[in-house]
Amino acid sequence: MKKIALSALVVATLFTSSTYAENPAATKTAPRTTKAAGTVYKLQPQLSTLGWDAKAVTHGHNGTLQFSDGQLVVKGNQLIGGTATVDMKTLKATDITDAENNGKFMGHMNSDDFFSIAKYPTATFKITSVTPIKGAAANANNATITGDLTIKGKTNPVTFPAKVGVKNGVAAASGTATIDRTKYDIKYGSKSFFEGIGDKAIYDEFTLNFNVIAKQ
Repeated sequence: MKKIALSALVVATLFTSSTYAENPAATKTAPRTTKAAGTVYKLQPQLSTLGWDAKAVTHGHNGTLQFSDGQLVVKGNQLIGGTATVDMKTLKATDITDAENNGKFMGHMNSDDFFSIAKYPTATFKITSVTPIKGAAANANNATITGDLTIKGKTNPVTFPAKVGVKNGVAAASGTATIDRTKYDIKYGSKSFFEGIGDKAIYDEFTLNFNVIAKQ
């Protein structure tokens, strides 16, 4: 069996191509506000996407996860905060087409070597700051997002560029975050902790690409 490349969340969340829902239906209830006077937009799991991509020395794997809940907080037409919850039980490897090999891979991903999904069924991301990127092109990343990513009960700060925007009652955020898995006690196959594993090593960093859509 091939050595297994890392996946996962979270995310930051968090988040590759951006899109806004066109002509969204207007809500009949008044928007909720936060203590910072921001309007809360509810994350739409059915419209949002989260993908992962991980590599080892000789191969790599990729797949998907699903958001289960979350929100984006908007002040005026600017994103100022938010949270996202990822259902780790939805973790899939989409590049492994053989059913038997896929089953073995996902069993390892669910185990304590990787995400301990039975013990930690969710991962979360909480935005702590959103900094506009001055002079950003219309179709480029226009903000730097920093937040706290929690995987396997361990929380670490992550920062990544993203494209964010608010239009017609829809808030959107998309981008790619690079995550160091070893900070979340996922050390299997890491050269940083196991010497002499050569081309069997799995790289410490993996990426999460996200496209989050939220509505009032």
